Amino acid sequence: MNCLFIACNHGVQYTLHAASGFDGLYCTQQTGGLTRGMTLRAIQPAEAIIAEPDWMAAFLAGLARDDLAPATLRGYRYDLRHFLAWHRSVQDSAFAIEGLAEYEIIAYRQHMVAAGRRPATVNRRLEALRRLCRWARGTGVLAADAARDVRPMRTVRNQQPAGLTDIEVYALLRAAGASSRGLAARNYALVQLMLQAGLRVGEVATLRTADITVSDRSGIVRIRHGKGLKAREIPLNATARRALRQYQEERQGSDKDAALFASSRDTALPVRTIQAVITSLARRARLKRATVSAHTLRHTFALGYLRDNPGKLVELASLLGHDSLDTTAIYTRPSRDDLAADLEHSHLNVDR
Repeated sequence: MNCLFIACNHGVQYTLHAASGFDGLYCTQQTGGLTRGMTLRAIQPAEAIIAEPDWMAAFLAGLARDDLAPATLRGYRYDLRHFLAWHRSVQDSAFAIEGLAEYEIIAYRQHMVAAGRRPATVNRRLEALRRLCRWARGTGVLAADAARDVRPMRTVRNQQPAGLTDIEVYALLRAAGASSRGLAARNYALVQLMLQAGLRVGEVATLRTADITVSDRSGIVRIRHGKGLKAREIPLNATARRALRQYQEERQGSDKDAALFASSRDTALPVRTIQAVITSLARRARLKRATVSAHTLRHTFALGYLRDNPGKLVELASLLGHDSLDTTAIYTRPSRDDLAADLEHSHLNVDR
């Protein structure tokens, strides 16, 4: 049996037994204004957290030279560490990249499927291994690409992503405006910006005060390093301008290079904190119809834009920062509610 550690804010650790060490849950108690209750996660032993293979730094440096975004590099590193933890749990010997074989990658994929991981998660982790194998093949570490013929999981996207209804949007905004400890203006501006401009959470986290230009009749938010390191500008409507202006008035005197959204200690809000803020606000707003995340606000923006501007797919792709219209087209697909309504109105929907 492997051990599972329970870590609490009080600095106390408890030990439980679990069948799987790295895929198990861990528990960290947070009682601040952001979250309440218990969150579970697996805590690795100190040596597992610190130890990292020598090739990892060289691999990530190669990706950085290819101009991959820092967030992408962090994602690959996280996913590869997950693979290494799995490998450590099923093999007695230490992992050696030169010995990586196709059957190991297939076994890892099947492990994730059996653990109930979503297809998107499985495919993302497999992509990290594909990148690693291509790099190792190119540098001569691997004689053959072990991941080349490993198939990803099939994903079916026949329905549009879930967004918030107007009533849910109003409830979320009320919760943001009622935030305690002097965070009302910040949280309200944060939610409004994501709803009115459709930004990715990673883009919001990197915004600086100088990236926002607001006047009485116009406004712009500049994304300097979007997905794929692409820059773009999104106009700000009156609602977003008003929320941002109120927030900036509270932060008078802040440097132009300072983070736009900062904590009470005036440090930039990282991605996970922004996600936690949105999740906490959704809980306070009692939004239970669907899981609400920061990305749900981006979906809500896109669905609302097409509802107000039917057929303007090219314009929406430009606002969202999509390279391909195929990516944007997911918002034109029918929702589950649309399909249910169509079947309710079917002429065959009759009893004897």
